[in-house]
Amino acid sequence: MGKRILILDDDQDILDVVSYLLTDSGFEVKSLSSGEQVKAVISEFNPDLVLMDVMLADMDGRVICSKLKEDENTHHIPVILISGTHNLSDSLNQKGAPNDFIPKPFDIDVLLNKVKDQLQ
Repeated sequence: MGKRILILDDDQDILDVVSYLLTDSGFEVKSLSSGEQVKAVISEFNPDLVLMDVMLADMDGRVICSKLKEDENTHHIPVILISGTHNLSDSLNQKGAPNDFIPKPFDIDVLLNKVKDQLQ
């Protein structure tokens, strides 16, 4: 069985495309369209990586990322944030920051390479 990836995005089209690409690449994928259930899903699904949009309808992905990084049960899980409006590359080394950042629109190969890099 492949590595587990949790995807959060409030855009169903992006969820569908990214889920398909990652599943096709051998990963086990769980997708969420809201941040409300993220803690429960992480406890249940135990992902090896979280890939999420910065601007979710109900929450800010940066806040979720920060909470994951501060929690002793989830701080080890790599987080990649995706955004079309925020450039987070300058803040990657700060406390509570994501492990990587992908700007939208993103190249499929860039996304897959960044995911694979974080899972090594």
